[in-house]
Amino acid sequence: MDKAARSIQLVKSSKGSIMPVKKRKIPDDHEHKCKITSFTRPQICGVKTFSSDKQFSSKRCLAWFHKYAGPDKVVGPEAMEKFCEDIAVEPENIIMLVLAWHLEAANMGYFTKDEWLRGMTLLQCDCTERLQSKLDYLHSELNDTVVFKNIYRYAFDFARDKNQRSLDMDTAKSMLALLLGRTWPLFPVFHQFLEQSKYKGLNKDQWYNVLEFSRTINTDLSNYDEDGAWPVLLDEFVEWQKTRSASL
Repeated sequence: MDKAARSIQLVKSSKGSIMPVKKRKIPDDHEHKCKITSFTRPQICGVKTFSSDKQFSSKRCLAWFHKYAGPDKVVGPEAMEKFCEDIAVEPENIIMLVLAWHLEAANMGYFTKDEWLRGMTLLQCDCTERLQSKLDYLHSELNDTVVFKNIYRYAFDFARDKNQRSLDMDTAKSMLALLLGRTWPLFPVFHQFLEQSKYKGLNKDQWYNVLEFSRTINTDLSNYDEDGAWPVLLDEFVEWQKTRSASL
């Protein structure tokens, strides 16, 4: 696959967060073959039901899927844009990542029929209006530290090219902006560090540890243990930031 075929469309919101959508051909096997580890499985608890006399209908849910699915029988990037428009959510909104997590979607920019039916059934959504009624709930899940950690970890496998073990740096920076940009005070500095670093991507261990670092290390880095079990990437970030701060 050439570089153009693997290019990433980065859609930026007015607040600066980014939801990358990979414009690439979905693998020939549309079904869920990517390994999504067990801790990312959605746990639907206390979801409010849509205030309607109608019960959830699998048939209606399937018809809703086919409204967007093309000849490949999958909701692809162009159909995803229409889907986002219909539910009144911008493609770069983090809600779309939360929804993808619930569907256990394997490929960014695509929902297969099995993923759609499984996830929407758990959410009890079989039409646009029902899903819209759940958007506040989906957003509230980001405030649960355990759920957020699962979504964060899921994002690594979701966003990476499946023939690569690491997340390429452009995508990593975009996903970090989406997930941590509004909540981690040091994110702008860390983003700047990644911009000038030699790293071409982040592996899974680095990705996981960035979240732990953002949750446990003080903004002034005063409680960072250089002898701790942090990846070299974060050791280098701390050294870079301390040198930078000393020169200001």
